[in-house]
Amino acid sequence: MGCALLLAALLVFDIPGAGAQLHPPRVDDPLAIALGASEPSAEPARPSSDFGLIPADLRIRNAALIGGGVLLVGAYGMAKWWDDGFSGNFRTENEGWFGANTYAGGADKLGHAMFAYAATRVLSSAFRAVGNDSGPARNLALWSTLGVMTAVEIADGYSRRYKFSAQDAVMNVVGAGLGYLMERNPGLDQLVDMRLLYKKSGDSNFDPAGDYSGQRYLVTLKASGIPALRGHEPLRYLELAIGYGTRGYQDSDGGARSRNVYVGVSLNVAEILRRTVFRNDREPGRAQRAAELFFEHIQLPGTAALSRHRL
Repeated sequence: MGCALLLAALLVFDIPGAGAQLHPPRVDDPLAIALGASEPSAEPARPSSDFGLIPADLRIRNAALIGGGVLLVGAYGMAKWWDDGFSGNFRTENEGWFGANTYAGGADKLGHAMFAYAATRVLSSAFRAVGNDSGPARNLALWSTLGVMTAVEIADGYSRRYKFSAQDAVMNVVGAGLGYLMERNPGLDQLVDMRLLYKKSGDSNFDPAGDYSGQRYLVTLKASGIPALRGHEPLRYLELAIGYGTRGYQDSDGGARSRNVYVGVSLNVAEILRRTVFRNDREPGRAQRAAELFFEHIQLPGTAALSRHRL
């Protein structure tokens, strides 16, 4: 479920200014910021926008942004998840975590975490773009993401096709929490990305949301975020990638089930574009913001060399 919504969110919330905070101003020691130093701020001071002091026009913009997200998820859910309708009974199911005999070997759980993570990051930028300060924007993004995704899980409990999964709900919280952590720590954001790498598997159709055998969930450590490597070409474009994925959990795969850990090297495509295509831009334009937002969360096939280790 989560992967398709992730792709939709990256497109829907690409609004002017939304990507401005994805890559904050460079600092001398990103690790110091990641460990708790004050985060730099490139935006001018604005009047306090704590809850209760938010101007009426900003409240309207916030409500419109939240409402748009709710409508997007609701429309997608009615078309893809709940098209069989609902029952009057709330049903639950223990789906397990990452075991070999679970529904998708844990790939579906990482899908929930990845979408919650990306939604929190994207919404934080969107709330800043409509006029919120960084702190309130993070809070609004976190609670909006958790609220919508919790509502989706409850709706699953009443649907005819699915059941409420406590494991899914927990992974939603984990993903949203990681997104919030990244938003609070620009130095950590410069060092680490979380991405989805998808390549169609077997005889399946192109389906990033349901083709678990084609999904790889990666955590990358970026050389461009390390002071000792940032100034060296071409090292600044390389990353250490660690990931997880499963195979054989669809009928179309035609192979034995396996759970796999991946280790290798990936390319920082956003950094490459920043130093090539957009090198003459004094300020990030809409195209650059859209590209950086996309490659912050998506790893293109062919841009990572990964070694597979079967569990």
